Amino acid sequence: MSANIAGQDSGAKTVAIGGFGAIGQKLARALDDGLPGLRLAAVSARNTERAAAVVAGFRSPVPVVPLAELGRHADIVVECAPAEVFRELAVPALEAGRTLVVISVGALLTHTDVEDLARRHNGRIVVPSGALLGLDAVRAAAEGEIRRVTMVTRKPPAGLKGAPYLVRNNIDVSALSEPLKVFDGTAREAVVGFPANVNVAAALSLAGIGPDRTTIEIWAVPGLDRNRHTITVESDSADFTMSIANIPSDENPKTGRITALSILAALRRLTSPVQIGT
Repeated sequence: MSANIAGQDSGAKTVAIGGFGAIGQKLARALDDGLPGLRLAAVSARNTERAAAVVAGFRSPVPVVPLAELGRHADIVVECAPAEVFRELAVPALEAGRTLVVISVGALLTHTDVEDLARRHNGRIVVPSGALLGLDAVRAAAEGEIRRVTMVTRKPPAGLKGAPYLVRNNIDVSALSEPLKVFDGTAREAVVGFPANVNVAAALSLAGIGPDRTTIEIWAVPGLDRNRHTITVESDSADFTMSIANIPSDENPKTGRITALSILAALRRLTSPVQIGT
């Protein structure tokens, strides 16, 4: 397919990026700079004029197209858009049989039909590890019996401001003097209440025992300069605890810097002759 889109038989897999914010632009620039076996084919953005101005400066400029058309332009569609437009991008891409790389992992819990859609059209959904670690170990343990999975997330208050759960419950985190637990519940409930903050909880639940048995606490911690996640797993094969402290993105404190790098790693893995990890 790459040859038909590009007009040349490069042998590279083509990539389209849906969403052209901080993460989308980093991915696009990395692809334009050159990733083995991959080539940028198109982007989509809310502000099409600004996106067009950016890609015009690339070594190989690409078109700016609507979200729904990304699957027509590429073998791989990377979703970097707000969760509310997930279906607008995902459904056409999967119906076209494309590989969909998802950053809004929580959307998979509310749009449960997309897995069947991918299956029926020979599409594929890829979830990068993102700001989490140890998903390989969780997936391995899930082949046996996992008894319990818990996650504790601690974030700077600025990274939680505006979350629907906080707004709905009139929780103000702007002037905290000490840590405040703002949420305690299931992963499914968390991704609804904090759609921009805890996609990691959705990924963890999908790798393990599901969103209704995976529990999460969310804390707003004044003075904290990193997004901290601690995961505890109890199973019949191993008990383990994992912790990670992610540096927030300069552009968006709700997202860690490692998120874009994780997507790049996932893209590399799609074309690499050697794959490390489960």
